[in-house]
Amino acid sequence: MTGPLADNSRSARLAHEIWREDINARGGLLGRPVEFVRYDDRGDASLVPGMYERLIDEDKVDLVIGGYGNNTLLPAMPLVMERQRFFVGLMGLGVNNALVYPKYFAMIPTGPDPNAALTEGFFELAAQQNPRPTTAALVSADAEFSRNPVLGAKDNAEKYGIKVVHEVTYPLSTEDFKPVIDAVAETGSDLLFLCSYLDDSIGLVRTVRSHRYRPKMVSGTCGRRRCRPARALLGAARVRPAAGGRSGRRGDRRFRRREPRYVRAGDSLPDSHG
Repeated sequence: MTGPLADNSRSARLAHEIWREDINARGGLLGRPVEFVRYDDRGDASLVPGMYERLIDEDKVDLVIGGYGNNTLLPAMPLVMERQRFFVGLMGLGVNNALVYPKYFAMIPTGPDPNAALTEGFFELAAQQNPRPTTAALVSADAEFSRNPVLGAKDNAEKYGIKVVHEVTYPLSTEDFKPVIDAVAETGSDLLFLCSYLDDSIGLVRTVRSHRYRPKMVSGTCGRRRCRPARALLGAARVRPAAGGRSGRRGDRRFRRREPRYVRAGDSLPDSHG
């Protein structure tokens, strides 16, 4: 519930609790009431193996629900596979590609080819433009989650006859993205793909918008970390209510009451997030 992805953890915990209350009100799972055992991995991959060992060997959990994203799902896989537990991973991209563990279930809407799924539409659309783009630049955060989308972007670029002429990974501590975009601009890439966290994505898009570099198309995939309200990031003038919604602090009460129903789909059990 703490660490760089704490916001994601809290939303996942809310979904777990909504599901637990719902399923227990209907008699439980397989006739047994659902109880949670949770540990906070603090987003630290080095803590993961010990926590899962405790969950399985000492707490004797029946179902294991992983943390958020590749960073803490991947280090859990060896122990879970050894103990032959059913494992649900939240928003991990391509976690099971190489391992092919039959008892792993991915809660992410990317289909059977997750690496390529996030960029397939971008490169397909780019290939339909006239004049057709021929070059692309890939900019990604130095994080576990970004590796698979970048691999997929390379595959899709090759599939649609677009050459990757620039690839760079920036440190997570980066606050000034101008040098990153300066380097991209030097290549004159037609396309720009960003694989970044929310705050970084906003910084990158702001930098591109104010830069002399004008790619023909820009796309990206975004992970969440230390997320702040959109008004604090973009400025109140650029944040408007959605169509049919209400402005103001209280918002649309009907929507707020129904919102958890969307989250509830993640039937789950314990654990933290990463």
